[in-house]
Amino acid sequence: MASLDTKPVIIQSDRSILLETDGPAFEDARDCLAGFAELVKSPEHIHTYRLTALSLWNAAATGMTAAEIIAGLEKHSKYEIPQNIYTEVRDTVARYGRLKLYRSVDGRLVIESEDTMLIIELLHQKLLQPYIMGSPDGKRIFIKPEERGNVKCAMVKIGFPVEDLAGYVAGAPLDVGLRETTLSGRAFGLRKYQQESVDAFYASGSNRGGSGVVVLPCGAGKTVVAIGAMAAAKTETLILTTNTVALRQWKNELVDKTTLRADEIGEYSGDTKTILPVTIATYQVLTYRKTKDSPFIHFSIFDEGNWGLIVYDEVHLLPAPVFRATASLQARRRLGLTATLVREDAREEDVFSLIGPKKYDVPWKVLERQGWIAQALCTEVRVRLPEDCRYQYAVAPKRNKFRIASTNPSKLRLCELLVNRHKDDNVLIIGQFLDQLKVLQKHFKAPIITGSTPVRERETLYKAFRTGEIKLLIVSKVANFAIDLPDANVAIQVSGTFGSRQEEAQRLGRILRPKADANTIARFYSLVTRDTCDQDYGVKRQLFLTEQGYRYEIIGEDELYNGGSDE
Repeated sequence: MASLDTKPVIIQSDRSILLETDGPAFEDARDCLAGFAELVKSPEHIHTYRLTALSLWNAAATGMTAAEIIAGLEKHSKYEIPQNIYTEVRDTVARYGRLKLYRSVDGRLVIESEDTMLIIELLHQKLLQPYIMGSPDGKRIFIKPEERGNVKCAMVKIGFPVEDLAGYVAGAPLDVGLRETTLSGRAFGLRKYQQESVDAFYASGSNRGGSGVVVLPCGAGKTVVAIGAMAAAKTETLILTTNTVALRQWKNELVDKTTLRADEIGEYSGDTKTILPVTIATYQVLTYRKTKDSPFIHFSIFDEGNWGLIVYDEVHLLPAPVFRATASLQARRRLGLTATLVREDAREEDVFSLIGPKKYDVPWKVLERQGWIAQALCTEVRVRLPEDCRYQYAVAPKRNKFRIASTNPSKLRLCELLVNRHKDDNVLIIGQFLDQLKVLQKHFKAPIITGSTPVRERETLYKAFRTGEIKLLIVSKVANFAIDLPDANVAIQVSGTFGSRQEEAQRLGRILRPKADANTIARFYSLVTRDTCDQDYGVKRQLFLTEQGYRYEIIGEDELYNGGSDE
């Protein structure tokens, strides 16, 4: 048994958990906590976790018991565990499973509990009443079949998550296998963590599996996890992704790494609308409607195929209308993929209810140490605002200050310095404001990709960047997500979307894919204007990455000119 000195965990009565990283028991304790606690931040020496209702329900949904959670805490705790933690863990976990949702022999959707008082309480809950069809015996509540998802959302808000055992439709069968060798001749197989992700999601096809979210860093191969899930489920599949370029990358990956033929994979986008055994659609086309009060005319795709699996790429971006559509898709297996479940609208509970609980999660730094994603160094460069812009900023209304600070013309000189310094690297300049990016395009005479760039031109430019024909590419926020640029190793962020944590994480993710030279270090530069709201928002944007263990070296522009970021 480990001595108190070597036990790395300190558990506090406010449900926070501190994990010391220096010591032989760190990794074992970290893996233990990941199963039932939410990672709050993970800087160098002390990681902070928190026990929340959602994290404990996620654990319960994977089959973990309160006794196993408590045993894990006791195994690693340096000090005596506060008594209230025992009670709160037991009581919170006990709430999951007290109510079970299942389909009766005659096909009706039923919520059942042995606790008759709990059933009575639910019958009087206003949130639940619109979905109730009656209660015949005080132990069961009949639910409108089409409201399965909405009921689950309501139950989480009430504080009694229902265990969904109503099962899934099998979907039309589809013989999907994994190649041992890709079309390019490379050996292919799932990495250990990818296979564990698939196993956690699919759960051998039982009712306890089949819906949930896998959280892996950018560049760690979330697409491959989906491919593994498709091979396990062997059913017709609908894949939802962020844009047409990402859609075609998905198709290329499927053809390259599975036994599927190209003519078995349909595209449902603004350009083409073909439904095949595997169909890849964009969120944009799904949420298109002629006016804001019109119906979503492409939602019929959810019903036009006999899908046994729906994959949600970048699930943290799921638009509200797709959330609502997903509420009626609970009879189909659902896999969400993301690098971070952070949602700026705080709708993580909806992801839990409608897509499913978090099934697998690996900290970014863990996979970096294992060599599955590139090592990255982050630098924030603070830039002075020119005098004429300072006056403009001082008198501007609040809504205009951010644009003035973000588009600081002094950032151009720093971009030039960094591009010259990294002339042998593959560099992305990423920004939010199109006028700023067009100035950079004109200065560097470099290609640019924005929302108005035709898909075919985007694909041509991305390909040229991958092959090394282009060494510098300027991109707007359209490149934040699901773009495969494996050789990109330098990113210069000139402006962002206010304090968006997930955007910062995704932009760093553009340069995290493993490099051919394992010694290559990715560099992420964020240029912010000193003493303005740009700097304030920069701190907020960095929060998720600093919680993952990344450190930002903060330097002034003078230090950059003197070579201060090249240590």
